[in-house]
Amino acid sequence: MTNTLLIRTPRPGRSSGTADRRKLSVSTGLAGLSLDAMASVSYGPEAIVLVLAVAGGAGLGFTLPVTLAIAALLAVLVASYRQLIAAYPNGGGAYAVARARLGHRTGLVAAASLVVDYVLNVAVSIAAGVAALTSAFPALLPYAVWICLAVLVGVTALNLRGIASSARAFMIPTAVFVVGIFTVIIAGLLRSEPLSVAEGTAVAVNVQTVGVLLLLKAFASGCAALTGVEAIANAVPSFREPRVRTAQRAEVALGILLGTMLIGLAVLIGKFALHPVEGTTVLSQLTEASLGHGIGYYVVQFATVVLLALAANTSYGGLPTLMRLLADDNCLPHRFALRSSRQVYRHGVLTLGVFAGILLIGSRGNMNTLVPLFAIGVFVGFTIAQVGLVRHWRVTRGTGWRWRAALNGFGATLTAVAALVTTAMKFTEGAWLIVVALPLLVFLMERVRAAYSAIGGSLHLGEVPAVPAANGTVVVVPVAEVSALSREAIETALSLGSDVVAVRVCPVGESPRAFTKAWEAWHPGVPLVLLDDADAGLAPTLTRYVTETFEGRRVVVVIGEVEPGTAWQRILPNRRGDELDRALRRETDAVICRVRLRVGRSVPEDRTRRVGTP
Repeated sequence: MTNTLLIRTPRPGRSSGTADRRKLSVSTGLAGLSLDAMASVSYGPEAIVLVLAVAGGAGLGFTLPVTLAIAALLAVLVASYRQLIAAYPNGGGAYAVARARLGHRTGLVAAASLVVDYVLNVAVSIAAGVAALTSAFPALLPYAVWICLAVLVGVTALNLRGIASSARAFMIPTAVFVVGIFTVIIAGLLRSEPLSVAEGTAVAVNVQTVGVLLLLKAFASGCAALTGVEAIANAVPSFREPRVRTAQRAEVALGILLGTMLIGLAVLIGKFALHPVEGTTVLSQLTEASLGHGIGYYVVQFATVVLLALAANTSYGGLPTLMRLLADDNCLPHRFALRSSRQVYRHGVLTLGVFAGILLIGSRGNMNTLVPLFAIGVFVGFTIAQVGLVRHWRVTRGTGWRWRAALNGFGATLTAVAALVTTAMKFTEGAWLIVVALPLLVFLMERVRAAYSAIGGSLHLGEVPAVPAANGTVVVVPVAEVSALSREAIETALSLGSDVVAVRVCPVGESPRAFTKAWEAWHPGVPLVLLDDADAGLAPTLTRYVTETFEGRRVVVVIGEVEPGTAWQRILPNRRGDELDRALRRETDAVICRVRLRVGRSVPEDRTRRVGTP
């Protein structure tokens, strides 16, 4: 019989009704999970206009047809993700589907596309928010990059502190934004001419004729407006019961809202014959044309800035959680699965902040540079999810599986074509970066997984190890002088084993007599070994001694260190313990035990008598 003690701690009760009320409804789900998609209204139409503007007025006349094509693709995606919600009610989205139906490596491709999506979402959302701010206050335009980085640092710092985002708290800014956009659309449709025209210099372009390639390029750019459609399917367990039906309704509501806003803004772009203006967003121009340059304009611009900041914040909840799942699957270092005392996946948050900062600096805070990169990773995830669903329906063969598989197959074909078109049209404009990043991420995750597999083999995981047995252990204590620190280190060593030896490395030119005399006067009861460093230094000399003297034995090295009681005094110790620790871990199999003596505390006088006193 083994000496095993199982202690059960009571858990506070919670009624199912109370727990369910804390979950997401359709409205709170839209506020908490659709911010990425809602925010895309601020940069999706602008991406289309920037491409079509090269053909002048004739090109801008195709804004509505291109937007209608994107809205049609949105409808297919919403229908497909309704299927995914029903098939995988435990959430996980493309990664869960791919891992279950398409194999481990395809799952990693889906995960890599989500990683790219999350990082770009932060960079694009912050850049678009700052663009809305500088449109309202043009004097801030020269400082756009610094404002972007300041917002990024602020959002990252808040998430490191563990400030949780409540979906109910997001409802107000989301509602203000949606109401503002619909107000702009309705007011614009009721006007025969723009109330106010934005002033500024038109963006310089090389005039081209309208052709298929130009329309495909505009479609590829505008597809960035479809980002975030998958977020609800990733978080189905967070919805109220019946959670599948509730999540499906939220998905449909998102599709209707997003599609209506995109089409409405496209109609206004054609009606007011807008063209790109440097330093002013298309949404800012539409708002000014519909509402004038009064309080309504500033309300919509401020709501846009707030919503985009919140949209960036959602990645800080999504990516660290995804990285934790990948770490649990041994595809990322396990430190990404560790939570801080504030229950935050700190390493994931910092990684997201660093890479988003690199993108913002590289793009100089220009959202139009980043938007073309956004859609590629998103459509790769869309395609994998739907191909996985086709495989799912063919395996399960439930009721209506044929038309379900046909729907997802059609969606997969459309999104695969969209991914190829986006990559081809935007390759020289930075899309090559995503083409390189996705396989590189998959390769790195495969290498991490292989490394953990090798470590697991060395540890014989899954096998029953031999019964632990006592082993003769020698405890080595490096000492520099006779002091309270040496006493603490030797006391620790004696508590670990009976075979204890103190070792002092004597610097070149120093006579050992003084130290030997002080040691004999102290008489700590352990043998002392004096080593001549011969210009090799402390760490190499001690490492060589441990390796040559105790070969085949288990060795514990106790390193005593002084830790000053005040913060500024911590720069005073020489940190030789760090050097010794690194050398011993690198060159030997010794177990390292570091003992810190906090100075400044009151120490009993009978334990600190002077050497040589009775």
